Amino acid sequence: MDTRLFAQLPVSKIDQYQPVGGGDINEAYRLTDENGTRYFLLIQPNHTKEFFKHEVVGLKLLAQTVSTPEVLDWGGFGPDAYLLLSYINHQPAGDQYEMGKQLAQLHKRRSPNKQYGFDEGFTMGTYTADNTWQPKWEKFFVNQRLESLKRLIQERGLWTAEMETAYAKSIKTFKRLMAAYHPLPSLLHGDLWSGNFMFDPDGQPVFIDPAVFYGDREFDLGITHVFGGFNADFYQGYQDTYPLEKGFEKRLPFYQLYYLMFHLSQFGAGYQGVSCKCWNCAPTNSDGAKLSWLPAFFFDVIFRKSLVESATRLTLI
Repeated sequence: MDTRLFAQLPVSKIDQYQPVGGGDINEAYRLTDENGTRYFLLIQPNHTKEFFKHEVVGLKLLAQTVSTPEVLDWGGFGPDAYLLLSYINHQPAGDQYEMGKQLAQLHKRRSPNKQYGFDEGFTMGTYTADNTWQPKWEKFFVNQRLESLKRLIQERGLWTAEMETAYAKSIKTFKRLMAAYHPLPSLLHGDLWSGNFMFDPDGQPVFIDPAVFYGDREFDLGITHVFGGFNADFYQGYQDTYPLEKGFEKRLPFYQLYYLMFHLSQFGAGYQGVSCKCWNCAPTNSDGAKLSWLPAFFFDVIFRKSLVESATRLTLI
């Protein structure tokens, strides 16, 4: 890292810096100034400041309702983009009931135009999310989420005939379920897995690394089930604050499918079999007599037994 950047930051003189975990996309550092105050610095090499624009907008939007790191500065230095945040002295566990309540309050916030989407898209790895406003959630989710991921998977040569058959059935079922369900466009975190929240020293939740847009609130909740990390208190806190609508358990698998397709598009074949299992467990019959859904433990078992983490990717055993 070019330490000359420190002189550009709106903080006291930086005395120390240390690389820390910040995900697969950005370089991340913990900075300490001459007064002992810590900061969290993200750097994206060879990108303009626009790289962090959506995250900055998202953090500021979320901060109006839930706890997030404070955006202190963002910009460009030489060929790189940077984002400076307040540092959270986090601990491994905290008040999950409160976290569920805060997410529910976030989901009560509505889009400014009663549509689904956002004023701008965002990029995660090789995936660019199209957030063009749409009046119908079904079209937004299928066309601007699943279909774009399908194209990326095809480009990697991982899309099989079996997957196409299962995918077509799943889309048909999703559209049928949506005919009787009309979600309000809620403000979403957009990437709510267990790595994107933490607890401060008082055990209070802090939401990080959002990919915000307005959509079905069940989208966020579906993602929480994929990798685990959210306990019964979290879901109870949510339900006590903003109860879910009837039939949610039949719709969640499709949002879990989105997240698995995203990981397949980014990390490869380790997720291919899991995605197929997700499709096969989604409800597909026409009379509704045998509708099924994916409980949280399904994903826990699949990932514990079938996947191991290696550096920046998961591969199938």
